[in-house]
Amino acid sequence: MSGKIGTAMAERNNSMSDKAEDRRDSPRIPMRLKLRRAGSSADFEERDGDLSLGGCAWNGEGLEAGAQVEARFKLPILPDEVEAKGEVLHVTQGPQGPTVHVRFADMPVEAELAIARHLDDMRLASEQH
Repeated sequence: MSGKIGTAMAERNNSMSDKAEDRRDSPRIPMRLKLRRAGSSADFEERDGDLSLGGCAWNGEGLEAGAQVEARFKLPILPDEVEAKGEVLHVTQGPQGPTVHVRFADMPVEAELAIARHLDDMRLASEQH
């Protein structure tokens, strides 16, 4: 591998890990989520979980790492539900059982901005109390 390619790959990996780190630093807020496996014709299942910039998580079983999911959730600043597709990154075991962690993919910019605004609104509201 040439030095230029190795350096470019290292820079890309560093920028990718920075993005992942930014996502983890995003606040998480409780959110009622509607979920199902992507491409399924099954009804959406409602779960209590949390929402962050770039993804969501919820307690429950049934999905494995790498699974593609569809999520829907309502933000007060938008008239319609946000529809998002994502991939299960991993499933962790916690005191309430398994927690499924999802990274959103191909999220429309308007939805990302609405999530960011909602997270800011929730943070500001909690600071005022």
